[in-house]
Amino acid sequence: MNTKRKIALIAPLLAVSLLLAACSGGANAGGSATGTLKFYTDKAAWKPQFQSLNPTSKKDVKIDLATTGYSDENQYQAFVKQSFRTQQSPGLFTWSTGDNLKQLVDQKLVAETSDIWKQAIADGNVSKDLEKYYTFKGKQYCVPMNIAYWVMYYNKTIFDKYGISKPTSWNELMADAAKLKQNGVTPFYQTSQLFTFPWFETLVAGTDPALYKGLSDGSVKYTDPRIVKIMDEWQSQEKKGWFSDAGSTTDPAQMLKQGDAAMINFGTFFGASLDGVGMKAGTDYDYFLIPAVSSKASPTPVPVETGPLCVAATSKQKDLGLNYSKWWMTAGAQTAWSNARGDVPFNPKAQAKDAGLKALGQTVASSKYQLVTRYFEAAPTPILNVALEQFGAFEANPGDPMPYLTKIQDAADQYWATQK
Repeated sequence: MNTKRKIALIAPLLAVSLLLAACSGGANAGGSATGTLKFYTDKAAWKPQFQSLNPTSKKDVKIDLATTGYSDENQYQAFVKQSFRTQQSPGLFTWSTGDNLKQLVDQKLVAETSDIWKQAIADGNVSKDLEKYYTFKGKQYCVPMNIAYWVMYYNKTIFDKYGISKPTSWNELMADAAKLKQNGVTPFYQTSQLFTFPWFETLVAGTDPALYKGLSDGSVKYTDPRIVKIMDEWQSQEKKGWFSDAGSTTDPAQMLKQGDAAMINFGTFFGASLDGVGMKAGTDYDYFLIPAVSSKASPTPVPVETGPLCVAATSKQKDLGLNYSKWWMTAGAQTAWSNARGDVPFNPKAQAKDAGLKALGQTVASSKYQLVTRYFEAAPTPILNVALEQFGAFEANPGDPMPYLTKIQDAADQYWATQK
């Protein structure tokens, strides 16, 4: 048979096979629902905790994880986005909610999980309040890897030494900061790398949650006089020397342990880092919910972060990833995860070995507090990228805030113009 005739016969057969693959999902239909699941995460330091769940997941659903961790966020995002254009899209990967997740959903790159959410809510395994962070046009995508409340951790030895108790008002917190500084102790930790937003988030949401929300939907400008006034207050605190060196490369857990800063505004997952440097909860460190700046912010806002576990829509391990996601929502999985990470379990039936974290979850659920989306997820990505850079520059050189705010607003104007 000559070459041309071979090609003529092969081409239609190839077309049919491709069509069948497209209809049935072919290699990307999802494959087996048990076995070893390739898992990719931007939380390289958490790899031991993820891997520690394997005995439990193998027993419960016959799945174990093969975890690959990335410590560089840019490299990680580039890898995941590139994988969608290949045959190697991940069966399970970590991402972030908000605009970052919306982009993947809009491009139909992640698998729908509506059935998983419906069952988990019906079984009482997850609060319906959490569902909104994973809902796009009435459907759910991904499942919550974790839920973390942003609180103020503090060095208990330092607080005890200077007779400082957990503040119950903003004025008390400011007085505590002044007292610490008078005694040669830097009150607050800050960094000019990535986590540059917590104090801005605290000040704006704590002053007026509606103002904070307006930044995320474009109804409030970063150059709004109310935002400028808040930034002026931040600048005043910077000038008083209340914040650590923004350029320091010392691990923040070590800084709190060494007393380089008495307090650090961080997610409840930070306790694991403090445990890792030898600090003991309740003895060496503790935490408190940050009081509202203004009485207008009532109930007191608490920033909440929830990071998703996602399954690529075209992954060869789609079924395996979805089966693991379904298991992840159960009390058994969340008990194991909470004990491994030392963090708040999102499943109310889970048993957290840290009684303080369990009590915190109950406190936050009371009518005295309201949840607000962490700034990292609340701000659309193109705005966030500029804002993180500008907040970091401001922390490194706390001068007139207008130049920094103007650059963020320029990015906001460009973004919102494309949304009309």
